[in-house]
Amino acid sequence: MTRTITVTGEGTGEAVPDLLTLTLAVEIRRDAAGAAYDDAGEVASAVTDALRGNGVAEHDLRTSGLNLRAELVWAENQGQKVTGYVASTILVARVSPPSAAPVAISAAVAAGGDSLRINGIEQGFTDSSAVAAHAQEAAWREAEAKASRFAALAGARLGHVLSIDQRPDHGSPVPMMGDMKRAFASESMPIEAGSVAVSASVVVQWELESSEHGAG
Repeated sequence: MTRTITVTGEGTGEAVPDLLTLTLAVEIRRDAAGAAYDDAGEVASAVTDALRGNGVAEHDLRTSGLNLRAELVWAENQGQKVTGYVASTILVARVSPPSAAPVAISAAVAAGGDSLRINGIEQGFTDSSAVAAHAQEAAWREAEAKASRFAALAGARLGHVLSIDQRPDHGSPVPMMGDMKRAFASESMPIEAGSVAVSASVVVQWELESSEHGAG
């Protein structure tokens, strides 16, 4: 019967991000549904124009949500009453390099005014394959080191690799909060840029062979 050992290795790869993804929301309240919808469209167009005018490419802009709803209140002896309508949309912009983000965000805020919300930013990579490869290599090295230690404790050594299960392919970029080294600042709020990590996990199964020492 073939003896085997299965271990999990985890690793990370780090690099300075070269991409910032900005999520913006436009929200308009009006008495009439049509007015809310039309005005939200105008503000969204102004915001996207401002982003285009400040270095955001056309293919890096997209609309990810559109909503029109009635605002309701409960009135005594009257039930629910419509007090107005809210139209909203979500805009997602990819900014590269991240150093261009503060100016682009300031322009978007100026264009959107009180109707604009910043839902969040995420730093990452235009191509994460190189960082993911480093993470995968680190995960493999950890798995191999673990397996070698356990094999030695069992009086054996590692033989052929029987299976490799990578899970997942690579993780989402995660900011390394302890390494915020540079600030991209303009007249607007600064954006700190440090290392961003991508994680990987691999499950490897080896055949166990008798060690030369134990075979004697």
